[in-house]
Amino acid sequence: MLYFHGMGNKLNELSIVMDALMSKYAERVPDVSKIVKDLIGEGVVQDASEISNDHIAFRTMGVPHLGIASLEKIFLYYGYTKKDHYVFESKKLDAYWYAPPAEEFPRIFISELRVEKLSPEAQNIIQSYTNEVTSDPVDNINLNDPHIVGAFLHQSLWRIPTLSDYLQLLNESEYAAWVIYNRYYLNHYTISVHYLKDGFNQLTQFNAFLEKNGIKLNDAGGKIKVSPDGLLLQSSTVAQVLEANFANEEKHHIAGSYVEFAERRVLPEFAHLPEHERKREHLREGFEANNADKIFESTFTTQINRK
Repeated sequence: MLYFHGMGNKLNELSIVMDALMSKYAERVPDVSKIVKDLIGEGVVQDASEISNDHIAFRTMGVPHLGIASLEKIFLYYGYTKKDHYVFESKKLDAYWYAPPAEEFPRIFISELRVEKLSPEAQNIIQSYTNEVTSDPVDNINLNDPHIVGAFLHQSLWRIPTLSDYLQLLNESEYAAWVIYNRYYLNHYTISVHYLKDGFNQLTQFNAFLEKNGIKLNDAGGKIKVSPDGLLLQSSTVAQVLEANFANEEKHHIAGSYVEFAERRVLPEFAHLPEHERKREHLREGFEANNADKIFESTFTTQINRK
């Protein structure tokens, strides 16, 4: 999952940031290497570099000095363009997606918890941690150094939470609990199935391939989430379960990150184009709030505890 180099210094630096993100993410999500190995075994790809990454996603807390307004600075600096705004009322979330500076880079989806919409008790727990961040941490790093940026996206922004705080948040907002422990760890990356070879380039086929190989899929809202126009289809694995180390040497199994899969279909106005002539701009762009709402649940206990 390496990115092309030599397209200008800024893109070269962005590729270093992305490689840092993906290498750490793959270590934490064994499903990544399993899926790649299975695709190679089926002769779909020869190695991971042939897999197109549709988008990556981050979760944040909507509190002073953090949230979307902070994290987006990194990607805007590297040439990303801020696009559509999404609201998830039931989950108390806002989100934006960002278009990459060059096609070989993934889209980015950043969501933010509206902390002020939670109960006073949950707000107090969150703020007891996030108040340790007294200035925007992105303002304090050298964005010209991609190695520093890559390290920043894996560092702790506040102290390790207690298990009791985690469980209390989990009871009210599973998103909040995920972020309080995982922080800016990459929430998921997304395989573009529409670029794979025939027999694997439709999500129904790809899901069947995954389940045949023992991959557990998120079934919230159905295993395939479909946009109203029928042009964006998404599915995802259930998050990896990790043994997390909490404060006071307590341990607990929690949801980590997961893998998503997207099928972007050709826009009606380009349906006449032969398949070999179709490019990214001919396919359904952006995201769909109803799809994303159910994809979020890949880390929810209803999914990770499902038999």
